[in-house]
Amino acid sequence: MSKYAKIEAAVIEERYARGWHCIGKGTDYGKEPVRLDYFGTRFVAYRGEDGQLIVLDGFCPHMGADLSEGYVEGNSLRCPMHSWRWGEDGVCDDIPYAKKIPSKACIKSWPILERNGLVYIYNDPEDNAPIPEQMPPVIEACSSDDWSDWQVVKMEIKTNVRELVDNMADKAHFGPVHGSAALKFENEFDRHIAIQRMEGKSPRLAGDAILKTVATYYGPAYMITEMSGEMNGVPVESKLLVAHIPTTTESFDLRFGVMVKLFPGMTKEQSDAMVKGYVDLAQEAFFEDVAYWHTKKRVDNPLLCDGDGPIYRLRQWYNQFYVDIADVPTMWNEPKHYTTDSVNPIPVQKSSAWPKGKQPVEA
Repeated sequence: MSKYAKIEAAVIEERYARGWHCIGKGTDYGKEPVRLDYFGTRFVAYRGEDGQLIVLDGFCPHMGADLSEGYVEGNSLRCPMHSWRWGEDGVCDDIPYAKKIPSKACIKSWPILERNGLVYIYNDPEDNAPIPEQMPPVIEACSSDDWSDWQVVKMEIKTNVRELVDNMADKAHFGPVHGSAALKFENEFDRHIAIQRMEGKSPRLAGDAILKTVATYYGPAYMITEMSGEMNGVPVESKLLVAHIPTTTESFDLRFGVMVKLFPGMTKEQSDAMVKGYVDLAQEAFFEDVAYWHTKKRVDNPLLCDGDGPIYRLRQWYNQFYVDIADVPTMWNEPKHYTTDSVNPIPVQKSSAWPKGKQPVEA
């Protein structure tokens, strides 16, 4: 037996998580067909004449044409190569040169939800209908004049999506990666929901105040973080969107969004500047994680210590979305709570992010 720790990483099965996945803002889609390459295949998204967003399988089963190059007619989509037309339900409703439409002329029409200014698509390897109690919840701030609109950036990440989800239980990375001190760190897993509650010091996002965050995954791929911090001595409330959707088993598109509660008493110009400044800081902090995902190795058997968070338990929770619905463990029907009580020093290389004279000795 080797005395050295050996990293194990099994071949990833080509199966994609059951649940809702965000594909951007509602304003990203209009009457022109949009090509989407997700879950190892292709879709086409467009709005019909009634404004409804429709997402169909992206290739015509007649001769394989790319339907995203086609034409919207009413609520249907006309294939650019042979003019077969596919309705919003995926059923072929016209072939200009045929006397009879084949009975098998049907493609998948994907379940779509528009909510919170965002668009979600539902994936299920068993092709079941969406589970009602797992719908993304309504965020009241998204329809309030007291909040900014979502500022969303999209990036492609060349690794498996589990690397992102691991962050929910990874307390120890906040100091080395972000130069911030996680003073209080808790996790809760309950059915399809995973929560991270954290309090800590972050001069970038909270100044001298305590940064408080509650990050919640609603299913396998959509997370909203409620965050209260400070900028230039002004309290700031914000919401962060972290949404991923796999392109393949080894890559995913990541959408990171920020919305900020507007500042009372400020002029519109002052408020806009504060919102932009805070959005930029939040994006800067998040991109520090992205840099590591591009270079790190997948590890199925992480070598953990007693100060690490419940990473194995998080992965067990996450795995429920990759098995048939009948095989989901009943253990998640009862909430599981975990507190990570450890002191995580901030490396001196990262303490330069703190204001002069306020560098912490330990977190």
